Amino acid sequence: MGLSPGSETGTWLPGDGGDVLLVTGFEFLRGEVERIVAAAGGRLRVVDDVAEAAPFWDSAADVLVGSDVRELPPRRRAPAVLVGLSGEGDTLWHLGAALGAQRVAVLPDAAAWLAEYLSRSRSPEAGGLVLGVTGGCGGAGATTAAAWLAQAAAELGARVLLVDADPWGGGLELALAAEESPGLRWPDLADASGSIDPQQLSDALPVAGGFSFLSWPGSRERPPLVDPVTVGGVLDAARRGYEVVIVDIGRNAEPLRTFAWDCDRLLVVVPAQLKAAVAAARLLQELPPVESALVIRGKAGVALDAALVAESVGLPLHGVMPEVRGTASATELGRLLDQGRRKSVRRFASSVLGLLAGETGDLR
Repeated sequence: MGLSPGSETGTWLPGDGGDVLLVTGFEFLRGEVERIVAAAGGRLRVVDDVAEAAPFWDSAADVLVGSDVRELPPRRRAPAVLVGLSGEGDTLWHLGAALGAQRVAVLPDAAAWLAEYLSRSRSPEAGGLVLGVTGGCGGAGATTAAAWLAQAAAELGARVLLVDADPWGGGLELALAAEESPGLRWPDLADASGSIDPQQLSDALPVAGGFSFLSWPGSRERPPLVDPVTVGGVLDAARRGYEVVIVDIGRNAEPLRTFAWDCDRLLVVVPAQLKAAVAAARLLQELPPVESALVIRGKAGVALDAALVAESVGLPLHGVMPEVRGTASATELGRLLDQGRRKSVRRFASSVLGLLAGETGDLR
């Protein structure tokens, strides 16, 4: 199973060469993006609409579309980034999903992130897989699945980072019994700005179960605000510093918006229940246009039900996560990784990681 990044670029990296194409009729957006592309050392071609953009679309190194664009040229690849302005609210993310944009940049706040993204896209440097895990309903077991997948990938020899994306989740470090482990937590990164060095990030993060982790503190204190630009910078550095980054996203709207857009793949964890399937189907409307699959949580012999649930939700089935007796209490006691050593759990995690590797030849 090839867990190390290969030599060819992944889908998060646009092709080398060519101009950055911006499609917008908004004068202010033009000016903002012109400054950003110049800072990134690129060349910018600006057109007013998709009809004018069509001849240049496929040859551009990156395609940026403004929030005034409502449709794409036929049979063209999805834009790399939807660019909008602060104040446009939730409509930006809904529009980004409708257009199939890989990222959303809200200017001027995301100017530094967009410059870094465009600069990095011109480099042949490979990056690891960023895999998001979210629950299709409350109590689905997404945190459990994320931790077990991180544990299994680390045992296979990959450099792995497990990211706690939900500031209201109580702190992933408690489930790992790692609250005393030295290293950075999210509040320590709240004021981070600019490009983050991948090696410095890796050296500063705590380790549990053979993998690095970045958690919210397991305390009663109100978590500080970490803005999306900072999150983007951290995940960019993580992608460059690790072979596998697994993000426990949670189900709240803000973590979904902030983290899910930076993931290459998404796994939605759902119990083998009708009500859970309905909730998961609703959740799909809030997910970005990222390749997604389903993990069903259930007891042995649930395979048939799992196939039916996956069909009703409308996602491919990527695995059945076993219901291991005592997992809830083990999580409370910080012994979640002990449960992850069971044979049934290892089989589940290996099958999911194997599917991800089998689709692309590695885990990118």
